Amino acid sequence: MLFEDRYLTIKERSTGLFKDRGSKFSGYAFPVHSEEEIKSCIAELKKLHPTATHHCYAFRLGADKQSFRASDDGEPANTAGKPILGQIQSKDLTNILIVVVRYFGGTLLGVGGLINAYKLAAAEAIQNTVIIEKTVNDVYEITFDYLQMNKVMKIIKDEELKIISQQSELSCLLSFSVRKGNSNSVYDAMSKISGLEIKYLKTI
Repeated sequence: MLFEDRYLTIKERSTGLFKDRGSKFSGYAFPVHSEEEIKSCIAELKKLHPTATHHCYAFRLGADKQSFRASDDGEPANTAGKPILGQIQSKDLTNILIVVVRYFGGTLLGVGGLINAYKLAAAEAIQNTVIIEKTVNDVYEITFDYLQMNKVMKIIKDEELKIISQQSELSCLLSFSVRKGNSNSVYDAMSKISGLEIKYLKTI
């Protein structure tokens, strides 16, 4: 395989908590797939914690892990967002957002104290969820004559493809997903079936 078609992410939302000299740092981890989802999660937390001093966060999106951002939300530069992102990177996670909500306790923690607090709150949020492996999949749609059903189903069974939708009449319509690394070989196998038409729909 010339590219990585699998990645690690988190199964579900989770929380973590760290306290230092009166300040409280609540970490929230979210599985996300788009910047729209990220905005929604941050807005949700701002509604939940309207009097918090800071809502610092970091996220990484995509199987290639190339889309990421970190925000200090008013904390000294690189004391909050960067340590949170560092925890995401240390576990090699993507499609994840971590927000750490801070309530100031009256005592300044200094640069080192802030970095440690945001790092540990993020680390605990990750620790309290389940890390799972997912694959990048291509989705195809095929149309074929009912008489070719056995040939189609043999490929689906042999390649362990996931059927998404299926209409079986004289002319059949079926959509399936295949792991990206196996996509070309499945496409070639389906294309060899007489009269079958195959169309790429999307990558998920």
